Amino acid sequence: MSEIASRYGTIAAGFTARLAAVAPDQWSTQTPCTDWTVRDLVAHVVGTQRGVIARLDGTEPVDVDPNGDLASQWQAATSAVAEALRDPARAGKIVGGMFGEQSFESLVGRLVCTDVLVHTWDLARATGQDKRLDADAVVSSQTFLTSIDEAIRAPGGFAVKITPPPHADDQTRFLNFCGRAV
Repeated sequence: MSEIASRYGTIAAGFTARLAAVAPDQWSTQTPCTDWTVRDLVAHVVGTQRGVIARLDGTEPVDVDPNGDLASQWQAATSAVAEALRDPARAGKIVGGMFGEQSFESLVGRLVCTDVLVHTWDLARATGQDKRLDADAVVSSQTFLTSIDEAIRAPGGFAVKITPPPHADDQTRFLNFCGRAV
């Protein structure tokens, strides 16, 4: 298993655990993403997984049913990404996108892992769960985001960076970079 497949598995498992613990009355709870409720955030994460699989397969992404069983939709979507990463031909296939042409595995390692990681924290924060993220994943995502700082600040992207306190840990620096107040 590649490092990216392993990292994706770890990050996806973290999101899965937080998603499984969402109480029925928390779906309309506001998240740190000011325009999104828990339901909206989970639908976004599912949609991102489906979008990268569609890019890999050259198809249109399957629409997310935001009022449906989001846990099942997440499980199917994350399983499809993990399965593609286990297939060397699919993992190495070149796909395009907003970050240029790259292998599917690279796209997952950069964009998808970072998206799921940030939103794992958002979901945990909104629902009162454990907010601790995988330390190695935090470092990898911070490295990726730092290289595209200006691009992620465009409308619809990340909020303005927050200056972390002195002696902040890696997770706090990462989340502050993403515009999250910790």
